[in-house]
Amino acid sequence: MSDFVPGIELSRAFYGEVVAPLVSGVQHSAALIGPGSEVLAFDTPRSTDHDWGPRVLVFVAAERVAEVEAAVTDGLPDRFRGLPTVFAYHERVRPGVTVTDLGSWLVGELGFDPRAGVSLLDWLAAPWQRLAEVTQGEVFHDGLPGESLGEVRAALQWYPRDVWRYVLACQWRRLAQEEPFAGRCAEVGDELGSAVLAARLAREVMRLALLLRRRYPPYGKWLGSALTRLPGAAELEEALRRAVVARSWPEREAGLVTAYGRLAAVQNRVGLAGWVDEGVRGFHDRPFQVIGGDRFAEALMAAVDDPVVRELPLVGCADQLADSTDLLMVPARVRAMTSAVLGL
Repeated sequence: MSDFVPGIELSRAFYGEVVAPLVSGVQHSAALIGPGSEVLAFDTPRSTDHDWGPRVLVFVAAERVAEVEAAVTDGLPDRFRGLPTVFAYHERVRPGVTVTDLGSWLVGELGFDPRAGVSLLDWLAAPWQRLAEVTQGEVFHDGLPGESLGEVRAALQWYPRDVWRYVLACQWRRLAQEEPFAGRCAEVGDELGSAVLAARLAREVMRLALLLRRRYPPYGKWLGSALTRLPGAAELEEALRRAVVARSWPEREAGLVTAYGRLAAVQNRVGLAGWVDEGVRGFHDRPFQVIGGDRFAEALMAAVDDPVVRELPLVGCADQLADSTDLLMVPARVRAMTSAVLGL
């Protein structure tokens, strides 16, 4: 366990010591981006039990892919720093070096090539996990003329301001739709239902916290880990922890409303919309405390300048529309869904 080296460090060395000499003289870019816990720096010793090892993506001109792939395959050593350079992945075996052209890889990952521009549909149909995988990780060499990997990553680093406002508004709307329900469940003696709803609301708060800080929320396995990396997140974490482990509704409510208030304050500081009262309030004449998520959604949409964004239904981007991994990870499916729902 003490010998563990994070995958990003391992792959950086693998490129410099092994892969770069094999592609010397070939114009290329090289990186560790795309799927993999090491790309988001969440890998641990546990990650080494599958699909983990020295990995590099090598991008070359489309007409040279087969030639470079053959050269790399012929020259690749069996092991690097004691680890195999070809390893198992979902009952398949694959080499740690993938040679491809940038355009094909981007379309395969995202469903579009950002070098041709990023449309509103592109932004809203791209899952957060995929956007994080392309913009995080590390570029080891950026040497393809006219095909800068750095420029691609910069173009996708974060949403345009009106798209950001829209996504945030839809996230506040998700909270607004269910804010009083955990209390109502508890009121009729359904503590299990109350706990499940409180946990669901906590998840939406976590995603909202990341979005407010310009972070693409990762998929479920790493959501909590991503939250811990936000500056000043300790109090928010503690509030959500209290809400999730509570054995009664009053305790759940106390944790949730504390979390709501902290995010309301963050939104006001970010300044994407007019100031909104950060205090919690009663839900009409019922004995449940809520933040009133719709107030924040409305303020954000009121600040949107783009008329197309302003007219979108307040349902959101791909991750706010669906939870199915088998849908979100197939670009053609997720683009078809998003286009149909949003009318884009």
